[in-house]
Amino acid sequence: MPKHLLQKIPKPLLTLIAALAAGVGVSYYWRVFYYLDTRLPPLVTTAGCVGFALLVALGVWLLSRIREQNVRAAVCIFLCGLLFVFADPPLQTPDETDHYLRTYAISMGRLDFDADRGYPEDATCLMEAFPGAWVNAHTSAGLGKDPITGADQPYNTAGYALKQYGDEGAIQSVTDSFARYFAKEVQGEPVTEPISFLVLPFLPGALGMALARLFGGGALVCLYAGRVGNLLAYTLLCWLALKQAQRCRPAFLCVMLLPMSLFMGASLSYDATLLGCYYLMLALLTRREWDTSTAALYAAAAVFVNIAKPYLNLLWPLLPFLVCRAQWKAKGRRRWWWLGTTAAALAVTLFTEWYGTAMRHNYAFIARQGGETVNGGQQLAFILANPLRYLSVLLGTLYENEFFVGQLGLFGWKDLSIPMLSLTGPLLLGFAALLCAEPQQGLGRRRTAGLGLFAAVYAVGAMTAMYITYTPVAMVRIVGLQTRYFLPVWLLLTVGAAALLRRVATPRAGAQRLALPVFGAGALVGAVLLFQHYFVGPFYTIPQ
Repeated sequence: MPKHLLQKIPKPLLTLIAALAAGVGVSYYWRVFYYLDTRLPPLVTTAGCVGFALLVALGVWLLSRIREQNVRAAVCIFLCGLLFVFADPPLQTPDETDHYLRTYAISMGRLDFDADRGYPEDATCLMEAFPGAWVNAHTSAGLGKDPITGADQPYNTAGYALKQYGDEGAIQSVTDSFARYFAKEVQGEPVTEPISFLVLPFLPGALGMALARLFGGGALVCLYAGRVGNLLAYTLLCWLALKQAQRCRPAFLCVMLLPMSLFMGASLSYDATLLGCYYLMLALLTRREWDTSTAALYAAAAVFVNIAKPYLNLLWPLLPFLVCRAQWKAKGRRRWWWLGTTAAALAVTLFTEWYGTAMRHNYAFIARQGGETVNGGQQLAFILANPLRYLSVLLGTLYENEFFVGQLGLFGWKDLSIPMLSLTGPLLLGFAALLCAEPQQGLGRRRTAGLGLFAAVYAVGAMTAMYITYTPVAMVRIVGLQTRYFLPVWLLLTVGAAALLRRVATPRAGAQRLALPVFGAGALVGAVLLFQHYFVGPFYTIPQ
């Protein structure tokens, strides 16, 4: 179509046509490639995809009507997060089973911890219907018939939520888990309160669950309501971070909208508020001057992250020292703010540990995760006695995990791999760095170098903490590391990459306007692919 004719078409109509075309195209792709016609009538699949595309078009139109940039970005984060709320099946984010049970207990007003206290039968049904780590924990492999040629072919469901017990067993999927839940099939023992002794980090989700229970919502409704509560908290913290940031906003927006960030922000994990606080603290460090309110906000966030994940996060109170004396306008010297923040962080850490012990009832001996082969004291002694060996362990673990920047498409308990997102994640970070390459976006040598050093120390600290607390003594790799731990590191490295690009490239004027459309589109694609892997395919790999 000639360009002048396209310009005559009203933008709302053009958006509508694009949405309809996208919906029909995705529907056809799923029906052909994943054999959806064998499970759903073609009209149902097409109507569902077109309806979703129209909702996306409505969201784009809504965002276009919001003039304030930070509010528009926050609304985009929330809308994209809502997609992850429902694209991710129940209890599939790391430790979400324990987080669900603890959040549910808090929503009922239980602020202590009792191993003998149970839940409604509906919650037990949910636990049984949706086992954690659904994908690789239930991988099926065997020899089946090609649905078209009838020839024998090997199949493997790794990476997809499909399973089959035996060569002749029924094919099961996540939708079967929903059917089991709604059928209220309870076969096991009633669930009781988990080994989880935090309260404050779960409050946003608990408020969402309390509202759901107030209106008669069952266990499944409470799960989604709790996720939405956490997502609201994550969105609020991201909005505050973007409002406070004076430089490098595209980098913040990129990391906030990464599928991995939204996957955690839209879950029942306390990582939703933890990541939001990380982004807020780093945003404050882009400000040219610090006044008392800036220092107080940073201190509050630094104290909170030590409630959720103690000790390692004691590094964060050090970062205000990167602010030059001439730029420090807060009342009181920096060292007094550091001492006060560190003391408050240690105090809440010790109080949280005491509270979790004093308010605990009927719990037997709680074994160390990883078994008897894990011993923190012996592991620390091993590191100190063999520093070069431990350096090899660090480098080998990074290499085996693609330095974790290559695992931005690895979801759940590191069990659902979406290669497309692992590929596009680093590209989005690179594009964000390019958008931050404008001269006025620079943080200065002092802050840039300091934040780069902090990123390295924080990454090594996170790996060492997992080596000491979760890994068998002297093991040659570190157990338990996941990509989400490194999201603030990638934000800092993106800012550092922008400083290097600033010497060789300058983006075109107005290029930052591309940030929200590009990163929002990346989040949308991530949610669709997550839904596709869990709910759609690949049906053809298992004999029909």
